[in-house]
Amino acid sequence: MKKYTKLVIALIVALIFIGTFVFLWQKSQPKEVVYSELTPEVKDIQRTTIITGTIEPRNEVNVKPQIAGIIAELMKEPGQTVQAGEVIARVKVIPDMGQLSSAESRVRLSEINLKQVETDYGRMKNLHEQKLVSDEEFEKSRQQLKQAREEKAAADDALQVVRDGVSKSNASASSTLIRATISGIILDIPVKVGNSVINSNTFNDGTTIATVANMQDLIFRGNIDETEVGQLAIGTPMKITIGALQDQTFDASLEYISPKAVQNNGANQFEIKAAISLATPVSGGSLTDKQSPSLRSGYSANAEIILAEAKQVLSVPESGIEFSGDSTFVQVFVGAPEARPQQFERRAVETGLSNGVDIEIKKGITAQEKVRGPQIITDNDNN
Repeated sequence: MKKYTKLVIALIVALIFIGTFVFLWQKSQPKEVVYSELTPEVKDIQRTTIITGTIEPRNEVNVKPQIAGIIAELMKEPGQTVQAGEVIARVKVIPDMGQLSSAESRVRLSEINLKQVETDYGRMKNLHEQKLVSDEEFEKSRQQLKQAREEKAAADDALQVVRDGVSKSNASASSTLIRATISGIILDIPVKVGNSVINSNTFNDGTTIATVANMQDLIFRGNIDETEVGQLAIGTPMKITIGALQDQTFDASLEYISPKAVQNNGANQFEIKAAISLATPVSGGSLTDKQSPSLRSGYSANAEIILAEAKQVLSVPESGIEFSGDSTFVQVFVGAPEARPQQFERRAVETGLSNGVDIEIKKGITAQEKVRGPQIITDNDNN
């Protein structure tokens, strides 16, 4: 019995040894490499770049007061449309004591002068009626009276302006009423009722009452790398995709390239601006005059620019190209691609424009030939 058991064990060990040897021998045998086939196609090839930037109104204005004071009333809110000259806010004047004192002094002096001129005029009028003074001297006296009255009126107006910010003679153009300087949409009103505001002067830019912009005239602003800026020209078309409006793409036209580079993360970049067409057809429909897109100032956006283009050229996927120095080659199938083993002919080709996926073939192959592609990896190859 023991002898039988030993024979069984020996047989099992022998089978394991032989099976392992066969498995390792099979694994060591070279396997046939099979490559995919690539068919040359005639198509348009474009080399593009993507630029990140923002949407901005071309004309954005900060409305500031002409006098210092306190916000007494706000007539508008952000998001509302205003016309040039429309009142946005009203300012209550807090008069400067030095200016107020000077204006009051001017009024008193003009009153004194007017009384004296009126007395002189009355005396001169009596003498003129008695034929004791000439007409010329009487007219001079009358002229002096008119000037004195005008000075008194001007002094009163100046006092009212210093004290109240408005006078009776210029009430329609009151500096206490803050008016929009352009037509557009109010983007921001950074002040509240009760806030103190000042006018711009040599030492201060003044308080911004409101920011108004024309949102029907928008531009894209971004930066492009110095390696690509040389391929741009004024008028180059662009496609603008808004980050917040993924289903809408707008046409744009390049209208400005900065002549000076700026440093951005260690790279030289040039600022560009492009005019956006708000009537651009978008996916899912088209915009009409009454369907203005709800674009907002400051939206982040991407601009796609075509740097180079080749139309209806023979091309193959770039994965089928072999690069050797300044030369390029392809492996052309000799016979049917499904034949085993596969056979190839290495052939030099002249390449052109590439978009990173497909590359233009100028010379070397025809549209009827098949080009070797990447190796086909099977599950057995991974085991």
